[in-house]
Formats: sequence, C-alpha cells, structure tokens
Amino acid sequence: MRRLLILAAVVLAGCANYQPKPITPARLAQSFEVRSLASDALRSYLSNQLGHKIEPWPLPRWNREMLTLAAYYYSPTLDIARAQWGTSKASIEVADAIPNPVFQLPFSYTTNNHGPGRPYTTGPALDIPIETAHKRGYRVDQASELSEAARLNIANEAWKVHSAVRNALLNLFSVQKRIGFLSQKVTDQQQILDMLRTRLKVGEVAEPDVNQALLAFNRARADLAAARSTLLDAHTRLASIIGLPTSALESAQLNLDEFERIDAAPPPVAARRAAIFHRADLLGSLAEYEATQSALQLEIAKQYPDVHIGPGYTYDVGANKIDFGLSGITLPIFDQNQGGIAQAEAKRKEAAARTAALQDTIINDLHHALARYLASFDALRLSKVRLSTARILMNSQAASFAAGTADRLTRTQASEDYLNSAIDHLNDVVAAHQAAGALEDTMQQSLSPIVSNGALTGKEISR
Repeated sequence: MRRLLILAAVVLAGCANYQPKPITPARLAQSFEVRSLASDALRSYLSNQLGHKIEPWPLPRWNREMLTLAAYYYSPTLDIARAQWGTSKASIEVADAIPNPVFQLPFSYTTNNHGPGRPYTTGPALDIPIETAHKRGYRVDQASELSEAARLNIANEAWKVHSAVRNALLNLFSVQKRIGFLSQKVTDQQQILDMLRTRLKVGEVAEPDVNQALLAFNRARADLAAARSTLLDAHTRLASIIGLPTSALESAQLNLDEFERIDAAPPPVAARRAAIFHRADLLGSLAEYEATQSALQLEIAKQYPDVHIGPGYTYDVGANKIDFGLSGITLPIFDQNQGGIAQAEAKRKEAAARTAALQDTIINDLHHALARYLASFDALRLSKVRLSTARILMNSQAASFAAGTADRLTRTQASEDYLNSAIDHLNDVVAAHQAAGALEDTMQQSLSPIVSNGALTGKEISR
C-alpha cells in the first residue's frame, strides 16, 4: 500500500494546475485605450516583420504598408484566428495521446471459507488498451489537416484586414482631395456670386442669373460640409479596422501618395495562377478536405477491434495468482462500423463539393474583376483627356485675363469648370483603385509584385 501511495504521489505531481485569468470589462477598456502607434511593443513587431530596426520612432508618416502591419498587430479578428489556430494545434496533442492504462483493485469476501487462507480475494490489476490499425495516426493526420486549415484562416483573415485598410485609406485619400477641390470651388462660387450681384446693380445681368449662382454656391458649401463630416467618419473607420482608439490617429501623419498612381493590370494567366494556387481560403478548404480523408480512414480502421491486455496479481483465499489475459475485444459481428464509414464518406463528398464550388466562384470573380479593372483603365484615360482639356481652357482664360481680353468673371468660371473636371477625374481615379482592390481581393495578392517580377509574396502575420 505504501508503494501505491508513492506511485500516486509521483503521478499527481506531474499534473497541471489551474491558473485563473479573470477578464473584466474595465480592464479590457483600459487595455484598449492605451493602444497607440507609438507603442514600443508595436515597434518590436514591425522590426521583426520587416527585418530591420525602425528609425525614427514614432514614425513621422505612416504609409499603407506600415498601417497594415499595425492592423495585423492590433486587429481583434486576427487575435481570434490566432487563438483558434492555437486550439487546433492543441488538438494534435490530444489526438496523439496514447491511452492510459486503467488501474483496478477488485475485492471480494467469502462468507463460507473453510480453507486455511483469509476469506477474501484481492489484488491489483491493469487494463492496458492497445490501439490497432493505425487509428492514432489517422487521428493525428486529421487534427494536423484541421490545424493547417486554421493556420491558413489566419492568412485569410489577414487579407481581409489588408483589404479593409486599403479601402479605408483610399476613402481618406478621396475625401481629402475632394475637400481641397470643394474648398476652392466654394471660393470661386463666392467670387462669381459677388461679381454677378455687382453686375445686377448696374443692369448687366438678370436676377435669375444671380439666383442660379446663389444656388450653386450653397450646393458647393453643402458638399464641402458633407465631405468634412465624411473625413471624420473615415478616420474613425480606419482606427476601428486597425484596432486603435480614434484618438490614436489624430496626431498621425498619413502618407497617401501611392493612390496618385494606378498599377497596370497583371497578365490573365498570372492572375489566374495567383487566385487558384495562393488564395488562403481555397488552400484551407483543401486542407479541410484532406481532414475528411483522414476521418474516413479512421472510421474504416475502427472495423478492427482494439486489444486490451490485463496483467495483474490476485490473492485468492491463500493462493497467490499472477494473471495474464486479453479483455474487452469487440467482435465485429453485428456492426462493422458501416454507419460511421458512410457518414465519413458523405462528409468527404460534401467537402469536395464545397471546395469545387469555391474554386468556380473564384475563377468567375477573377474574370469579372479583370474586365472591370480594364474598363476602369479606359475610363481613366478618357478622364485624363477631359481634365487636360479643362486645364488648357483655364490657362487660356487666365492668359486672356492677364492680357486684358477677358474679364475676371470669365476667368473664375473657367477655374470653376476645371474644378468640376478635377472632381470627375478624382471619381474615376477612385473607381480605378476600387477595381484594382477588387482584383487584388480575388487573387489575395497585391498587384505590384505580380506586375514587376511575376513573384507572388506574402507577409508573416504571426505574433
């Protein structure tokens, strides 16, 4: 008995202990409010991702790449995906665990004992299960494939964050440009209104002309006010995507110069290859399909019973007995696990259909995104021509005004016409970037690496 107590103490000493980690709303709110773009932990993360020290710090200007990495660091959706991957990796350890033997201590008492020995039967015994037909290996394979699918889901969620940051910055770029144009437009409309009112007094224009100018002036003011409100919403949206409080972005200078240019469309073959071979959700679906393959193999292996070895010692009314034997062997007479096999085959078929449907959707989306992107390029070329023509007319009127052959009203109206063309061109630029973003989302790859050297690269997003 003493030896048994010692053995039990040794076994219990290796057991894990529960460590409470309470979560309170106040603590969560506090940890969120202290987040910033000047965090030393964020700096270390950026340095690890980029492979070099970040200098100076805090960054004087934040571009899309750096803000995307900051979003990878702070994003709550990525934290959830990482935690799910951790859970799936733990499942591999569970699947790989060898079944523990069962300790038995039977005891019986004989009331009519007539022998010389004591009137009871007792003794320790073990039930040692031995799995057959590679069941543990199939469980590990299944858990490993599901873990791979969870890892790929991190990349899939990371791309969603990447896309959301890109769209939010494009919105900021558009709104800031629009505010600049509208501010100048309000100034021009104010000057036109003042000049028409002056001419109305001397009878050079009619009152409807002044009313029309007043209507245009008020419309421009309303558009400017709406744009300024949209700018506040855009900052809030960007902060939410990154996982920061809005105040953390108030002092950050954003570099939006990349939206001044448009990358060329990739070759259709390269785009198709990127969409099919590098999309994380499709690769994850394939991993889930492989998991159903392993699950089917496991169900087939369950047709073969496991073996239970039961060695032990028994003191039986004065006799010492050493036991060796087999126990608990299931005989596959009535059920050969046909139900489990049929269910596993059905799940494999379902996973295959889901993967094929996803690939079909990706290919169709890719064709549509490529066509939309090329169409946006054509529209942008025409927009550039119109903008250039409007600029030539504005400069011509400015030159005529300087030469004294045109009045101030004509020059200001030409400036206002140019601003309208500039706003239309901005809309076309934004539409082209949106089409480019849709194409990137379909491939889950940025356009620049594909266009420049054909290489498809990805970012490490672990923490």
